[in-house]
Amino acid sequence: MKKIWAGIAVWIAVFALTAGVFSVNSLAEMYDTSENEIVKQTSISRGKIGRSMNVSMEIFNNSDMEWKDVYVQITNTGDRTMRNPSDYIYGEYVYPFEGASEKYVGTIRGIRASGSDAPDKEYHKSVSVPVKVRADLEAGYYYVLVEVYVDGGHGKGTQIAAENVNIYVSQPKAGDEDDDEVEKQINFVLGEGQSTPYGVYPNVLEYTINMRNAGLNDALDVTVEMVLDADSTKFPFDINDGNYNRTFEKVAAGETVTLPYSMAIRSDTYSGFYPIGFHITYRDRATGDLLEEENTFWVRIKNKEKEDKSSAEWNEHNNTSARLVVDGFHTIPEEIIAGEPFQLILRMKNASSNIAASNIMFTLESETSGGSGGSSSGGGSVFTTQSGSSSAVVNSLSPGEVTELQFAMQSIAGIDQRSYYLNIKAKYDSPEYKNAEATVRIDIPVHQIPRMNVGNIEVLPDSINTGSESNVMFPINNTGKVILYNVMVEFEADSIDSSETYVGNIQPGQTGNVDAMLRGIAPTADDGTIKITITYEDEYGEIQDPVEKELTLMVNEPQEEIEDVEVMASEENLPKQGPLQKYMKFIIVGVLLIVLVVIIIVIRVRKKKKAALEGLEDEIF
Repeated sequence: MKKIWAGIAVWIAVFALTAGVFSVNSLAEMYDTSENEIVKQTSISRGKIGRSMNVSMEIFNNSDMEWKDVYVQITNTGDRTMRNPSDYIYGEYVYPFEGASEKYVGTIRGIRASGSDAPDKEYHKSVSVPVKVRADLEAGYYYVLVEVYVDGGHGKGTQIAAENVNIYVSQPKAGDEDDDEVEKQINFVLGEGQSTPYGVYPNVLEYTINMRNAGLNDALDVTVEMVLDADSTKFPFDINDGNYNRTFEKVAAGETVTLPYSMAIRSDTYSGFYPIGFHITYRDRATGDLLEEENTFWVRIKNKEKEDKSSAEWNEHNNTSARLVVDGFHTIPEEIIAGEPFQLILRMKNASSNIAASNIMFTLESETSGGSGGSSSGGGSVFTTQSGSSSAVVNSLSPGEVTELQFAMQSIAGIDQRSYYLNIKAKYDSPEYKNAEATVRIDIPVHQIPRMNVGNIEVLPDSINTGSESNVMFPINNTGKVILYNVMVEFEADSIDSSETYVGNIQPGQTGNVDAMLRGIAPTADDGTIKITITYEDEYGEIQDPVEKELTLMVNEPQEEIEDVEVMASEENLPKQGPLQKYMKFIIVGVLLIVLVVIIIVIRVRKKKKAALEGLEDEIF
């Protein structure tokens, strides 16, 4: 019987192992790149299935030679022998992209090309190769072969490296924008993370503009041309220089460059915000056509105020201004986890029917973690902007017009799970009302991740017979910031009567104790493992993912009292006793008593005779 069970266990183990292998191989593969010498990754590139992405890497020239006209190429090489098969997942190789892709890198100096013992800072370069992820993939890790050539691309040069890199692809979420639009391959953003430059007449305004390539590809031969205008109502600076262009050989994907300017403010300009236009030209590849892009950057000027014809009779209550309201908002992701970044998309609307608004500055003001009512005391802001700037400028809003504002934000980690307010303050001009101010408020819910910890599990006793019970006790600690509602603990195994124990609600920082009796119903046929499943609900009554633990309890068959059985059997085998044998011990005791009495009498008689003889002798003599 034991051999049969052992054979079954072996077959189950083989089946489980086989199933595990097939399950793993059905997923995408991940390659060990730790031995790469030329193509290295500081982080794994991530993309969306069916979308465009960049495969980012660093190309290192570890030689003492200079590499010219370096190209990086990604192609489908099909199946190939892995360097260390034991380190990877076996399975059929899957190329994750729709086609091949190539990227021109340029010149990379060798690590000792300068003749110095210190490494040259130009011995490696960052490269981002644009690719299109296949739409029929499963989410997971994939690896691709990166081939590096010098003195020519398209595989015509000399290959100096062929090393694998990893990528990770996931399913795009609902609402994600399509990354395949051509204009997103190279996309310049001006003034990211900056406050609006502020100049006061007659001073010279010296400022720099941050320009970031927020696209997927590198931009080459970049020229940034400032759009000038002789009209002081449109352009607030004196035009002194003949050329306000700024040029760059390359602006890599994700790279930020600075545009420095020093400009005198015109004497006839008015106070206010001015949009400065820029015309940007670039190439997406070395031999590509010249592409164009228009962009705008705002500056603020302090000089004379515009004359108000009705200033003599002006009264705040006699003039009307535009009414700015929140038309709607949403966040990406929809559920905000405390301490994690998110995108806030605001839709601001001019709700007036016939009054326009201009020179609008929107400023975000967050609730603080220490209290309500906008007080700044007692804690830091719940929401902060990742760029450091919490303001945005809109040139104008016509009646009924809506504009969309986007902010990269983050919430602090240690706050309670609830909704926190965010004030949107607007300062703007209307035809009859200058420097009008308005404040609107939105509430943003912030969630905390439930956390629990299960303490030491005690089982007394840890071995019982069928029909007997064992006591199980252990604590459940709520280590998170939210209440764990309706905590239930279930015990399951073939050897016990499955049961559930209700623990109740566990407040943050508190402990719920489990005290359950487990009844054995069948002898243990395995290693005695009892499965423990802990479930709980969130504040909306939805059951969350269970927490599983294990304990060990052996259930045995009850054993008969062998000694009692043997004693009973020996008594049954004894011969039956007669009346004499039955009362023999009483007869013996009686005889002994009689003998004792006789002895006492004899002794006394002898003493009397002896005394009598002694008296007689005395009389004779």
